[in-house]
Amino acid sequence: MKHLPERRKILLATGASGIAALIAGCSTPPPARVAVAVEPAPEAAPPPPPPAEPLAVAPEPLPAKVSVALTPRDYRRDAAGHLYDHNNHRIFKGKMPPLLHAVGVLQVEVDRRGEIVSTSWMRAPTHAPDVIKEIIRTVRAAAPFPAPVRMGRVTYTDTWLWHKSGRFQLDTLTEGQT
Repeated sequence: MKHLPERRKILLATGASGIAALIAGCSTPPPARVAVAVEPAPEAAPPPPPPAEPLAVAPEPLPAKVSVALTPRDYRRDAAGHLYDHNNHRIFKGKMPPLLHAVGVLQVEVDRRGEIVSTSWMRAPTHAPDVIKEIIRTVRAAAPFPAPVRMGRVTYTDTWLWHKSGRFQLDTLTEGQT
């Protein structure tokens, strides 16, 4: 029986070394060392810039004058008032005489910012080419017109009543004729 405890010691020692060998076999071996030649680092380059953020488009500022007209006919009143404001010294005051020097019907196309896109005559006073040129010059000089914010773009028509003195009225705001 003396041998029994000694056998147990041997068995325990053998089992313990077997378990240790088993655990050692499961671990990862250390990496092999490889010699690498290290070159000196080049001068430090500046870091790359951060990725560009998309440019935010600033909303276009509203023009100084705006029109909230819903129809070209409504806009015509705003445009006539604008033309009168720019040409107050040239407006014929009172009722126009029965015989006028010229009468012209002009269409004006205005973009969303109030800039003139085009003009076209529906009835040009061809007997008075100087009046044709002066009306177009007067319209263009008054730009920008009130911006048609509700319509985006508008083509309106107005009749120009031209006196021989060079003064005029627009049919939209006329005081009538005697």
